[in-house]
Amino acid sequence: MRRAGTTAREPHGGGDGGVHAVVPPRGTNVVCIDDALTIPGLLERRAAEDPATAFCSFEGHTLTFGEVDVAVNRLANGLIELGIEHGDRVAVMLPNHPDHILTILALMKAGATWVPLNVHLRGPSLAYVLEHADPRAVIADARYREALGPLLAARAPALSIWRGDSAETGDDGEVPFERLRTHPSSASPGYHGGAHDEVCISYTSGTTGEPKGVIMTDRMLRASAVGARLGGGIGDGDVLLVWEPLYHVGGSEVVVLGLMQRIRLVLVERFSAARFWDQVRAAGATHVHHLGGILQVLMKQPPGERDRDHPVRVFWGGGCTGEVWRPFEERFGVRVREVYGMTEASSITTVNGEGRVGSIGRPVPYFAVRVVDDRGADVGPGTLGELIIQEREPGLIMRGYFRNPEATAAALRDGWLFTGDLARVDEEGFLYYCGRKTDSVRRRGENISAWEVERVVDEHPAVERSALVGVATDVGEQDLKLFVKPAAGCAPDPAGLIDWCQERLPRFQVPRYVAYVDEFDLTPTLRIRKERLSRSTDGCWDRERPAPKLVDERPAATPIPQPEQS
Repeated sequence: MRRAGTTAREPHGGGDGGVHAVVPPRGTNVVCIDDALTIPGLLERRAAEDPATAFCSFEGHTLTFGEVDVAVNRLANGLIELGIEHGDRVAVMLPNHPDHILTILALMKAGATWVPLNVHLRGPSLAYVLEHADPRAVIADARYREALGPLLAARAPALSIWRGDSAETGDDGEVPFERLRTHPSSASPGYHGGAHDEVCISYTSGTTGEPKGVIMTDRMLRASAVGARLGGGIGDGDVLLVWEPLYHVGGSEVVVLGLMQRIRLVLVERFSAARFWDQVRAAGATHVHHLGGILQVLMKQPPGERDRDHPVRVFWGGGCTGEVWRPFEERFGVRVREVYGMTEASSITTVNGEGRVGSIGRPVPYFAVRVVDDRGADVGPGTLGELIIQEREPGLIMRGYFRNPEATAAALRDGWLFTGDLARVDEEGFLYYCGRKTDSVRRRGENISAWEVERVVDEHPAVERSALVGVATDVGEQDLKLFVKPAAGCAPDPAGLIDWCQERLPRFQVPRYVAYVDEFDLTPTLRIRKERLSRSTDGCWDRERPAPKLVDERPAATPIPQPEQS
């Protein structure tokens, strides 16, 4: 996961002698990732100290720390009774629900390795993760049986545990989740793991190529929670609305934060633009995580008298463009705090708590960052380069990708994590995200960041979202094809869109081709899957030879269901 958007090994200090390394500003207190308690230990401490205190709520029902610990112990003991052992991989395909939280924590108490499955995966994508992860067991909601069942039958895992199914255990190895949840023993299983134990293999939702399994330790997940606290400026007594899927690190990290800090979590099943503010008010939420353009989606909802009638103080996350930043704050009366991060580096690397519009901020105290050219040499302020990360405390960057030594070697070099993300840094050390290195187009000798074009197009009032790709051209390197999803009730004129771009972009960044789409196929973090967009220019509106009619295009593959927008 990358937390940016339309936003290492033993520590070596400030950056291998590179004076251009971006480190926390002078006077910053280094935040130690305290290893006194692992995640299961944190739960047991809270259950002992605050048994009657609310941990999380869902659809009006609240679970206390005492109730959570008992339920987690029963579930863990049930898993152990079925033969789940330390180190076994267990894939989990559940919706946002308290049972999902209990399952994650129970796997950790049992010493198993949690393999989150995106609930929208189907067919070959789902089959690949199952084959690659090779789990000892799968825990899934019955609503996903149609997609998951045939794949499990074909590869015959040892155990299939179904939530919401009343079937008893049979010869086929199927087990009802409720049987585990009601296990007679509520005693702690007694497994005491370490800070550097592998607790999760999280498959990244990259826009190209096969997903890679990021190996995360207990320490990395706790560091992710610390990053969330720093990113959101979250303090005791705050209430977090958790809309992001729990199979995503952005969702699971706040679960861990809820064990570390005196906050309350209010879980909803999915993001819905139409119901969002009512959910916020009902929850009493003070903080909301933003990702994948939800700020832009909320801004495009009709203004209303209750836009400021809510308790939220902070939206924190990745994906707020400079153009949306201040208008969003002014309309809804909140503060935006932008961050950058990726699962490979404990989720959050930089934080902008100063309100520097358009910036992803500066590194958190336990990471150093550099911006380098293709030779690995530091670039100067204002120059585009690749963002690379080094840990200042051990064990905060992944050990590697599961069963993928080639990808591991490419990402981890000389004590640095090469992110593949483009960035610039200013004279004061503030970083600016500029898109993916692999999401750039070479046109007439110029490297063009697709993100820089898309953020301009997305500001057009008739556009809900856009995507830019490179296409073949008879002369030169590539030309630019723009895909546009119109805003509700709008039909933007392609010539007008190009005029909009010409007023706001250098000439070499202005697209040549334009095509409409009804929907984009998205990743779990709401990024567009560009590999599924057609590179054909047949029938497209062409700036050099304008056609009388604009072609509608759909992604080549069947779209994955997306979070509700209405």
